[in-house]
Amino acid sequence: MSEILDQAVTQLNQRMAGRSFEGTAMFVLTGEGSIFVDQGEARKGEGPADVTLTATPDTFRDILTGTLNPTSAFMSGKLAVDGDMGAAMRLASVLG
Repeated sequence: MSEILDQAVTQLNQRMAGRSFEGTAMFVLTGEGSIFVDQGEARKGEGPADVTLTATPDTFRDILTGTLNPTSAFMSGKLAVDGDMGAAMRLASVLG
C-alpha cells in the first residue's frame, strides 16, 4: 500500500484519539486508496459507510494538519461528500 495512505491513517488516528465518532466513514484519497473509520478507529480499506469523503492526498493532509477547515474544503469543491451530511459534520467536529 501507499506510504501516503499509511501516513494518513496514522495522522487520522492521532487526531481522533480520545474522541468518539458514532458511525462509519470512508475517506477516498484520489490515486492512493481508501481509509475506513469505524468505532472511532481508522484503517486502510473500504467498507459500507454512512458518509464517504473524497479529496486529493494534499487536501486531506491540509485538513488533518489544521491548515484547511473541512467545511471550507467542501464549500470550495476540494472535498466531495456523499451520504449522510450529519455524519460528515460530526466527523468534522471530531477532527477539529
